[in-house]
Parts: sequence; C-alpha cells; structure tokens
Amino acid sequence: MESRRRSLAKAASWQLSGLATMTALGFAFTGSVTAGGTLALASAAVGFVCYLAHERVWASISWGRANSRQ
Repeated sequence: MESRRRSLAKAASWQLSGLATMTALGFAFTGSVTAGGTLALASAAVGFVCYLAHERVWASISWGRANSRQ
C-alpha cells in the first residue's frame, strides 16, 4: 500500500500539470487570463481532493494486484 505522502505527491504533480492545461484552455475560450486562471484554480482544488480520495480508495483494494510473496 502507498504511503499518504506518496499519494499526496502524486496528486500534487498531477494537479500542477492540470492547472497549466486548464489555464491555457480557459484563456483560449474566454480570452481572459484572469477568468482562465480562476477556472483553473477552482478545477484544481476540486480535482485534487477527488483524485486524492480516489487514490486512497484504490490503494486499499487488493483486487488485481500481483502477489508480492512470489
């Protein structure tokens, strides 16, 4: 099972790449860096929490894992 720190680091790195992408998309659609940035920050906050929760749930499920004793 992954440590909480590892799950947090993975979620943070994922969200940073998503933040940059969403800012660019928001700017492309609105023409405003402020609106694009606000949209990106809101999306990052929600996505970060959802991704972290998703990772922690899957970390507790043993289905599909190879047996580490082999």
